[in-house]
Amino acid sequence: MKNTQAISAFLALGQETRLNVFRLIVQRGDKGLTPSEIIEKLGIPNATLSFHLKDLLDAELLLVERQSRNLIYRPNAEQVLKLSEFLLDNCCGGKPCSLVQPLQKAKAK
Repeated sequence: MKNTQAISAFLALGQETRLNVFRLIVQRGDKGLTPSEIIEKLGIPNATLSFHLKDLLDAELLLVERQSRNLIYRPNAEQVLKLSEFLLDNCCGGKPCSLVQPLQKAKAK
């Protein structure tokens, strides 16, 4: 991951509404959520949600898929994992570390 990609992700998550939207979508995992479900759960206006979803998509933190007339938003787990690896890159001076081992196990799956 490049610095610019990490900065984009951090900027997207650095706003409270976007962070709440992202966390809600992560809670649903690969089932995802439609915009109407997000609006219902968070009580934010449609236009506001569209603005925030665009930023999360631009940061590659979300994936979107059209199913019939609905858009389904899911977390981009691969990108989140890359972001975590970026943050922990060279943790403990490159020596084996208990912080990184769970990430390596998750990546191996």
